Amino acid sequence: MPKVQVLNMQGSAVGEIELSEGVFGIIPNVHVLHSAIVSQLASERRGTQSALLRGEVRGGGRKPWRQKGTGRARSGSSRSPVWRGGGVVFAPKPRKYGFKLPKKVRRLALHSALSSKVMEQQLIVLDNLSMGEAKTREMVKVLKALNVDKKAMIVMDGVDEAVQRSARNLEGVKATDVAGMNVRDILHYDILVMTKAAVTKTEEVLA
Repeated sequence: MPKVQVLNMQGSAVGEIELSEGVFGIIPNVHVLHSAIVSQLASERRGTQSALLRGEVRGGGRKPWRQKGTGRARSGSSRSPVWRGGGVVFAPKPRKYGFKLPKKVRRLALHSALSSKVMEQQLIVLDNLSMGEAKTREMVKVLKALNVDKKAMIVMDGVDEAVQRSARNLEGVKATDVAGMNVRDILHYDILVMTKAAVTKTEEVLA
């Protein structure tokens, strides 16, 4: 089982924690990670693009000129796709781009993302993280004590409004709870900071 040091808010080691082999210690599956990212990005697409088909363009009911004898190409409507102002061939219409991955694949993607953080030594476990009041400077002190100078995601076991408000004004820092974790965010942020309680809850949910 992988082991990680447990730090306090001052950056000092206060113990060690054994991580679940099945959640934090697998070999990351790159293909599954890619599929999860593509699925998440596709779900975020708005899909609002729209154009008119030839049957939806206003006008064009009268034949522009007679069929024969004019020397010009025959034409039945001024709203044909070959005319300026005409309809669009295979016009795009509003639709949803999102698709769902099987539950086991989604879970494997989370396991792979978390395991990659452990392999790359980008996981920091805190014994506790609490803010008396929502102050950005207090969060800056904590991150500085932990030597976090890159993009970081802070994960709590539950919603902590003081922690989230303390982090939301910091560029490149995101605070969330275990339920709000996703593959894209885990891979996007360089450092993953989790409380000991958040690690335990993650192992319970993803076991």
